[in-house]
Amino acid sequence: MLLSIIIVNYNVKHYLEQCLCSINRAVSGIAAEIFVVDNASTDGSLNFLQPLFPDIQFISNDTNLGFAKANNQALNLCTGKYVLFLNPDTLVPEEAISTSLSYMQEHPEAGAIGIRMIDGNGYFLPESKRAFPTPMACLYKLSGLASLFPRSGIFNKYALGNLDQHTTQPVQVLAGACMMVQKKVLESLNGFDERYFMYGEDIDLSYRLAEAGYQNHYFADTTVLHFKGKSSRKESFAYVKQFYGAMLLFVKKQYTSGAGKNFSLLMQSAIAIGGILSSFRRLFMLDAGTKNETKKRKPIWIVATAEEYTEISSLLEKSQTGCKEFKRVSVDNIKGNAFCTLAELPSYLLANKGINIIFSIGTLTVSQILPELERLSDKSGRFHFHIQGTKGMAGTEMLSL
Repeated sequence: MLLSIIIVNYNVKHYLEQCLCSINRAVSGIAAEIFVVDNASTDGSLNFLQPLFPDIQFISNDTNLGFAKANNQALNLCTGKYVLFLNPDTLVPEEAISTSLSYMQEHPEAGAIGIRMIDGNGYFLPESKRAFPTPMACLYKLSGLASLFPRSGIFNKYALGNLDQHTTQPVQVLAGACMMVQKKVLESLNGFDERYFMYGEDIDLSYRLAEAGYQNHYFADTTVLHFKGKSSRKESFAYVKQFYGAMLLFVKKQYTSGAGKNFSLLMQSAIAIGGILSSFRRLFMLDAGTKNETKKRKPIWIVATAEEYTEISSLLEKSQTGCKEFKRVSVDNIKGNAFCTLAELPSYLLANKGINIIFSIGTLTVSQILPELERLSDKSGRFHFHIQGTKGMAGTEMLSL
């Protein structure tokens, strides 16, 4: 067994369906095993997914054990030389896993690699490559200076803003959302520290990998789509408390000097301030949501062949989207009876803000779609993805199927 893949699921069955389909394509010809650990989902994830993926090993928990414990559960069963930790709200290009494995085999000094990620709107995710959270790096991030100077190696040191996102290179911290690690290294470190419930466990593991004499490499030769945070509500105080609480745990564990104590006070202040801000954000979002309910639903444009368009439009007609206006975007330069071609899509989106775009993954592969998504990232579309033959779809904003 060359590769073991571990995914922890919590109430995101439609995202996970698309993720698992993309993985099955990406591991074709590779000796791989896949584990899904379900943390007491209430959306019927297991009943929905198990019949669709009989070759995948599902582990069902009666309670939500958190990210670290759930990953370690499956890690104890893994037999692969390498282990890929992957979030359920991801789509993996067809070549991503084979390319990553080749790199790991050619670079034994790399205890782990973290793959370049973009979000569901096509924007680069800066957490793909990070530095350890030093007091000054966190201060610049919390104060907003990191956002004002995103490419600064000083003010945005935490996200390594001065390092090129398209260059593979050693970094300090990798993201647990898509992280490939040597199995023997994980065994020597006893996996994730289970004191972390959610967030921070990847920083801790990266730190311990470096302490053990291994390098963490940011791998930019392929890209994974990560919708990001679909198992948690980032406007909630619970998220703020968990995120900064994880940082506080890391600080207390790794920084024991006087500066570390000051750092702890900074983190505790951040939790309090973040809680107040999250309350305002939730009120604003509720108010905005009420106003948006009265707005006319935007039409849906489907990037697909004629056959794929029929499949997706049939799904939508049976759904609760409330929209019956569908248009097809041709996947090639032949317009035919389509609304427009994929090459023409950017200019059409500029003139039609907020359109829902569905990419059909079938004739077009994930590897072909992701560059198009990055090309469209500033055109104000809302993007969704459907793998041919599946029952649902995934996107930054889910369409109600």
